[in-house]
Amino acid sequence: MNPPTDLDALSPEQLRALAAQLIAEVNAKDAEVAAKRREVGDLQRELHYRQSRIDQLTHEVSVLRRQQFGRRSEQFNNEQMSLLDEAIDADLAAIEIELEQLEPTRKRQLEQPKRAPLPQQLPRIDIHHEPDSTLCQCGCERVRIGEDISEKLDYAPGVFSVQRHIRGKWVCRNCETLIQAPVPAHVIDKGIPTTGLLASVLVSKFADHLPLYRQEQIYARAGLAIPRSTLGAWVGTCGAQLQPLVDALHQEILQQGVLHADETPVQMLSPGKGKTHRAYLWAYTPTQFSNLRAVVYDFANSRAGEHARTFLDGWHGKLVCDDYGGYKASFLQGITEIGCAAHARRKFFELHANHSSQLAEQALPFFTELYNIERDAAALDIEARHRLRQSRAKPVCDALYEWMVAQRKLVSAGSAIAKALDYSLKRWEALTRYLDDGHVPIDNNWVENQIRPWAIGRSNWLFAGSLRAGQRAAAIMSLIRSAQLNGLDPHAYLRDILARLPTHRASDIAALLPHNWQPLTAAA
Repeated sequence: MNPPTDLDALSPEQLRALAAQLIAEVNAKDAEVAAKRREVGDLQRELHYRQSRIDQLTHEVSVLRRQQFGRRSEQFNNEQMSLLDEAIDADLAAIEIELEQLEPTRKRQLEQPKRAPLPQQLPRIDIHHEPDSTLCQCGCERVRIGEDISEKLDYAPGVFSVQRHIRGKWVCRNCETLIQAPVPAHVIDKGIPTTGLLASVLVSKFADHLPLYRQEQIYARAGLAIPRSTLGAWVGTCGAQLQPLVDALHQEILQQGVLHADETPVQMLSPGKGKTHRAYLWAYTPTQFSNLRAVVYDFANSRAGEHARTFLDGWHGKLVCDDYGGYKASFLQGITEIGCAAHARRKFFELHANHSSQLAEQALPFFTELYNIERDAAALDIEARHRLRQSRAKPVCDALYEWMVAQRKLVSAGSAIAKALDYSLKRWEALTRYLDDGHVPIDNNWVENQIRPWAIGRSNWLFAGSLRAGQRAAAIMSLIRSAQLNGLDPHAYLRDILARLPTHRASDIAALLPHNWQPLTAAA
């Protein structure tokens, strides 16, 4: 309301009311201005982040293109160069996807070769897309006047086929309006591969450990040679599109109270140096007692503990791990350390097996009894498992501790048996925490089993082609291995989610995770 112009005519009460009203209006305006400033500040920070990220990715593209087209190091053999090429092709495609997400109006910079027609001898499967109704809004019946046909390449083991997507054109002769079923959304826009072919490439590369140059040879024998550069671009695009699922899976496992963690070395190419660099694959998974069956791999360029701290940021549960020092800082930030009895036992077993140590042999029956108890406890619920450990395992642990303390006084410092005893004695609290919680396992063997596919793969692909390639492999293998842990066929799972991703709500991404997944169709 506008204040009256004759303030002298107002009473003191009216003046006070008017002043309070004006003060409230000023405060409201100030709050509105402050909110606008915060909004502008947030927008400026977002724009600055986007531009910084675009600059970073553009620089990465230029570096990759120099590696792709520049003079190659003669220190790489043909197999190494082939693996480097496929990593570069995939990296470029993945970066282009990220740039398109940051700049929706951006046009893809990768050179798109003119697509050759798919071979006529391949069998064709017609898939028709027609409007739900042919009745026009004006009340007339539309008539079909033509069609558009697009072909996509599908693959079943050893056999190529072509899906012909036929979209009829329907027109109303009265009002001359034309309608046509929309183009089906696809994870690779305007690409020729079906999600079945993409799933085959991903499963072959990351589950069966077949490098792309070998897949190129396999596809050539099946009747169509697909260049490894094309396969690499498909892998890079799929990796970028699947990343939100891996991020969601990461958040899911951080909701668990107990996690396993372990790491293993993986060689990574260092272009320009003619040699490989030791990178590391980290694995994180809930325990075998958890209802959540999942594993998330994290690829990093070193074994520094900061990688584990970054992955576990904000989590304060119980972590089952070995005695690697990289985890120590996390234990100072609220995470509880759980020791691995298998590592403790291994110290004594190796002494006995390699040096016939009689003293080490005396420790082994204690561990044998503890593992016999765990076999009985595995089928029990949480509370029953806790009671069994307290009644049967705790006395064995107490006896083992007394034996180790007594033996440590008798052996010389620095001896192999002293080191084996010290390993357990210094970590005794961590090694015995499993006795007090039925959710906690006795050792870290569960996550070591999840790392085994990487150990098998190393004998085939030898090394990662780049840091980005290693991270992409970790992401896709997280989904594949998690699907296997849930009893799923990785090919069927990937084929289905790749078909659904383009139109799936981002807010409901958890529905596509392996432990939640329900196939969209009976065929899937």
